[in-house]
Parts: sequence; C-alpha cells; structure tokens
Amino acid sequence: MFRLPLSVISPSGARGRLSILIFHRVLAEPDELFPETPAAAAFEQRMRWVKDWFNVLPLAEAIDSLFAGRIPSRALSITFDDGYADNEELAAKILRGLGLTATVFVATGFLDGGCMWNDRIIEAIRRVDAARLDLRSLGLASFELSSMAGRRAAIDVVLGGVKHFDPERRLRVTEAIVQAAGGKPSPQLMMRAEQVRNLRSLGMEVGAHTITHPILARLDPGAARDEIGRGKREIEAIIGEPVRLFAYPNGAPNRDYAAEHVAMVRECGFSAAVSTSWGAASMRSDRFQLPRFSPWDRTRLRFGARMLGNLARTEQLAA
Repeated sequence: MFRLPLSVISPSGARGRLSILIFHRVLAEPDELFPETPAAAAFEQRMRWVKDWFNVLPLAEAIDSLFAGRIPSRALSITFDDGYADNEELAAKILRGLGLTATVFVATGFLDGGCMWNDRIIEAIRRVDAARLDLRSLGLASFELSSMAGRRAAIDVVLGGVKHFDPERRLRVTEAIVQAAGGKPSPQLMMRAEQVRNLRSLGMEVGAHTITHPILARLDPGAARDEIGRGKREIEAIIGEPVRLFAYPNGAPNRDYAAEHVAMVRECGFSAAVSTSWGAASMRSDRFQLPRFSPWDRTRLRFGARMLGNLARTEQLAA
C-alpha cells in the first residue's frame, strides 16, 4: 500500500530523500504515564512496517550515499538519543533480529549509573505519595496529582519550565523538585560503558550527544565547544574508533542551537550532524543539520501516512 507512493516521493539517485527516525526509549512494558513511548512489542511491530516499506541503512552510510547522489529509493535510518540502557537491552536486539541497524547518540556524562535531569523530575513526580505537589517557591506552580493525567500534566509543565534554564540553574531546580517530591533516589536509566561497546558488536553505530545534554544556545562559546568536542573524545575512548556523527541536544534550530554551534561541530571533526527539525533530507540539505522526526502513530495506516507526510515537509535550519 505504501511502497509505491513512498518510491515516488523518495526516489533513488540525485533526487533521493532520506527519512531519519528518532527514538529515545523502548520499554519492557507499556507506561501508563507515557503511552507514546513504545514498549518492546509495539516497537518491533513498527520496525516490521519500516522494514516492509523502506530500505534501512546505517546513518553514516546513508548520509554519504545521499550527498553522492546514489541513495536508494525509500531510504531510511533509525536513531536513538541520550544513551538509555534499554537501547542496548531491548531495542538493539529487536533491530538485530529483524536485520536492521540504528545509530545511538550518547551523552557521556550520564553513563555508568546516571539519570538525566528530565528523568529525575519525571520519576520524582511519578512517585510522589501526596495528592498535591507545591513548587511555587521554585517559580512553578502547585500541581494536583490525584490522577495519572494530573501527574502527566504536571510533568509536562515542569519540564517545559525548566528545560531552557542555564545548566547550573537547571541542576539546582531539578534537585529542589526531587526533594520537594519526597527525595527518593533517582533510577539508574542510562547505559554502562560496556553496553555502549556491546552496541557496536550488535551492529549499531554510536554517535556523540555532548556530555551533559545542555541547551547549547544557553552556554558561552567555550563551554559549548567543550561539550561538543569532549563528548566526541569520550565516546571514541569507549568504543576505540572515530565518531563521525553528532546530534544536537533538544535539537531545535535557532532555539536550542545556532549557526555558531553548527560551525563548532564541523571544526570538532564530525562528518555530519542531526537536528530534531521534522522533514526528510535531500542533496540540498545542510549535512550538519539533517532533519529527524518521531512517528508515534500506533496503527499501520496512520504510521504510513505520517511517513509520507514527513517526506513532504520543508526543513527548518539554523540561520
């Protein structure tokens, strides 16, 4: 049903397009709080659809083929951001079983027992014992938590309010939220270094995603360059090979990163980089601002329609 229209809109050769999917986690079981995050069975089903409709390529190979004008029709690459342990424990094994591959972009500062700031907030609010959480002293609000919908709404508001703080303030506020929510220890969600290495043995690529996952636009130039360059070197030390690919944290052009950060990525020795701007890449794309998107649809028809619609979008790049 979708192969023919996809072949028309995403042909081979110089007019070809590259769809790049972005995921973060694959869960062992569905999460009532985040139903859009795929559990293993749902992820495998979606990847079977992808395998049926697309020519799935490793991202570095796909990018080289795209800009050489020799990409196959219906080209697609799969990526994961941040470095969650379930990427190695679940997602990579599902992909390998289907004969597919992915690129995992790792923020090195959270490896070996870490938990990213957003997950600390999510898990703190998930596990609050009280029916209300008052964060007005932190410049936020007081939240009703008596229902799962209320907890999700609170999480969305808090994450949106904290996301673009400078790194030091974000860390302070995150810690204060965790304490206000009861001070329970944060879960260890991220990979260990040996899991990163195992991804390579499973046929996955590993890319860089900075050290602490900051909003680059909120850093001074020296700190931004250090996050980009040192994150690359730390991944290379773990896997023992050059790292070619970079993903901008959060990744919205002109908001989370700017043209100066694109230049830094080039200067640090990467060969390409990806954003979170929707659309599909073409030979006219900026090799250092390639678009990606997340298709959350749960039915085959809607998923396929979403893929077609994304191919028709116009890229938004940093000025």
